[in-house]
Amino acid sequence: MTTTSRALALLTLLAPGVLTAQPTARRTVTMDSARAAALYVSNKLEDHPTADYAAQIAAKARTDSVYRARSAGRMSFTKVTYRSTIDGLEIPAYLFEPLAPRGPRAHAALVWVHGGVHGDWTANYLPFVLEAIERGYVVIAPEYRGSTGYGEAFHRAIDYGGKEVDDVLDAVSVLRGRAHVDPERIGVMGWSHGGFIAAHLLFRGTTPFKAGAAIVPVTNLVFRLSYKGPGYQRAFSTHIGGLPFEQRAEYIKRSPVFHVDGLRVPLLVHAATNDTDVDWVEAQQMIDALRARKPDLAETKVYVDPTPGPTSGGHTFSRRVNTRTWERDDSPEQIDSWNLTWAFFERHLRPGGR
Repeated sequence: MTTTSRALALLTLLAPGVLTAQPTARRTVTMDSARAAALYVSNKLEDHPTADYAAQIAAKARTDSVYRARSAGRMSFTKVTYRSTIDGLEIPAYLFEPLAPRGPRAHAALVWVHGGVHGDWTANYLPFVLEAIERGYVVIAPEYRGSTGYGEAFHRAIDYGGKEVDDVLDAVSVLRGRAHVDPERIGVMGWSHGGFIAAHLLFRGTTPFKAGAAIVPVTNLVFRLSYKGPGYQRAFSTHIGGLPFEQRAEYIKRSPVFHVDGLRVPLLVHAATNDTDVDWVEAQQMIDALRARKPDLAETKVYVDPTPGPTSGGHTFSRRVNTRTWERDDSPEQIDSWNLTWAFFERHLRPGGR
């Protein structure tokens, strides 16, 4: 017997089982069905949550009544519709104009894009629209596909970062049909998802807009759907064809931050570090890209922990409104943001005249 064999034999006698594989108990894993259901994101529309469409329609009627009452003697307010050039879908819109237009091509105009995604034009915009009219603008606010207040079919027609962008672009045709609007002085502006759409329209290279503002804009859907989690994914991923890891190229196509190089006209962007909707890490991507790649066209400002607005912390810092009086509920940061926004458009659109 060799030395090695003797050593192995001795080890077996002294510590039986050391050289023999010992059976291990199988671990039983219990499925947490509730948690699995909460995390699961289906690509089937029927698996996604529905809305109270009747309540949305009623809310829209209340909004319209506020505008009719508060516009009297101050501005002209009408609801109009136009057809999408993509597929013919009828798009409703709010149209606000001065009571006494100055004359042919005398007014600059703004396409004002509401937030969302499933959102709508609300009475909270009222004091700011009145300011725009007083400054000499004509304003159209399109209720692009997916907006609430127009029933189930319109709500389900949502196309996040897709056809909705073209719905907003088509609103320009309404403005061009107004004799007192100068088609060479049209701007676009929006907050949150509205800023996301405004950025898309300005990053296409060729645009009918002379300038634009994107305040606290959504910027990166690849990143956004990752940190927002399954609830957000469940509501907004189906029509894109899947989650970011399944449709990465499509999500990049629909994310403005990847198309900054297409900017050809002046753009104003404001962001807030205490934004709990568009997280600062997401907003910073756009700010940094614009400062690095378009410093001659982009004006950016970051508000450090501004006075929060009514929802989502700093996300609504410049949309503070007293809902009893429908007047501005100003904070220092709101005043500053709006002063900069109006000054920006006055430089580029000259609402007082050509």
